[in-house]
Amino acid sequence: MNAVSKFPTIAGAPVVPMHDPLPTKPMGNGRFFAGQGFHFQTLRALMEIPAGSADTNEVLETVKLIAEGDVQSWYAAWSALADRVLALADRTTDRISKGNAYMRAHNYQRTAEFLLPPADPKRPPSWTKSLACFDKGLDTLGVACERIRVPYQGGGLRAHYFPGSPGAAGKPLIMLVGGFDSTLEELYPLLGKAALERGYSVLAYEGPGQGQALRDGLKFTPEWEQPTKAVLDAFLRAHASPRRIVLVGMSMGGYLAPRAAAFEDRIDGVVAWNTCFDFLDCAAPLFRLAQDPGGAALPDVAWGYGNARWTMGTSNIDETRNALAAYTLAPVAHRIRQHVLIMAGEIDHFIPLHQTATFSKALVNARSVTAKVFDRLSGGGEHCQAGNSTLVHATIFDWLLATFA
Repeated sequence: MNAVSKFPTIAGAPVVPMHDPLPTKPMGNGRFFAGQGFHFQTLRALMEIPAGSADTNEVLETVKLIAEGDVQSWYAAWSALADRVLALADRTTDRISKGNAYMRAHNYQRTAEFLLPPADPKRPPSWTKSLACFDKGLDTLGVACERIRVPYQGGGLRAHYFPGSPGAAGKPLIMLVGGFDSTLEELYPLLGKAALERGYSVLAYEGPGQGQALRDGLKFTPEWEQPTKAVLDAFLRAHASPRRIVLVGMSMGGYLAPRAAAFEDRIDGVVAWNTCFDFLDCAAPLFRLAQDPGGAALPDVAWGYGNARWTMGTSNIDETRNALAAYTLAPVAHRIRQHVLIMAGEIDHFIPLHQTATFSKALVNARSVTAKVFDRLSGGGEHCQAGNSTLVHATIFDWLLATFA
């Protein structure tokens, strides 16, 4: 095993304390909203700029219209932006400008729906609209995408296969999966397009508890090797076996991908983008606040607890807590024998930083372990390095070259 003994920050910048004293003179504003949830989701939308699926001033003008903490105001502003950009796409002649506008409309509609309660009647039409924009974007841009339907437990999962360049056969196939609140479509602008540009083939998929599978009634399972096996089996029935497979899991995918790798020998490398060693540990502050009437009314708490119940299929705090307790890598980390890359943010508001060290130490049989902690000044200190996809790309693709070249 080639494990790291410390967790370096990125870009060689000094670590800035999380609780800095206030400056003595006026400084620039580093936040879009006082509430972390609204701020983070704005960064998440901006993160798609390098892929052409967002643009700066469209976002900046939109956040000016949103009332702090008001999820209906959030939906109205982002949905209106999606409508304007969709209209722009429809009247644009230039193919690339048109396709990128459809992709931006998808991102903005996804962002609009994100914070709505699960039962809000605006969710189904918003979901349909966002998918239609994404499909129009890919088709207009001429992006080759094989849409795969994967049989699973009486229902089905969706996967997108993006074939790479002619040289892709000599590179690892990159599998992508999201997390607690991800959609299949979001994975393409966040990492899939960058992988294609570098000559990799990409197989992105959703599992139970995510995207359309969730809306069809399939809830999360801690045994993530099951949906991963189903997707791989379906893919390999129609395609040649790739030389190597690297599974990248985003956010809660930092649990899901390593869990799948612990039981799936066809996976050669795994990326935990972000650390997620113990999901119940992450959710502990949420449960404390959700049991307090004042805390339960906070937008971030209402969304987090509501999404947990929806995706886990639970009805109260005790059931939800018990369900989340199963999402820990502690019992299976010793089974992981692949190359592992772990990524974490210094100021991650979802996942305690100590989990990166815990996870690394638990990987006693991994072929190699690389851990990267991004500091605030690098622009990658937030959860999943939100707002800085170029830093994510540089880290993951350098690791792939160093590990699988």
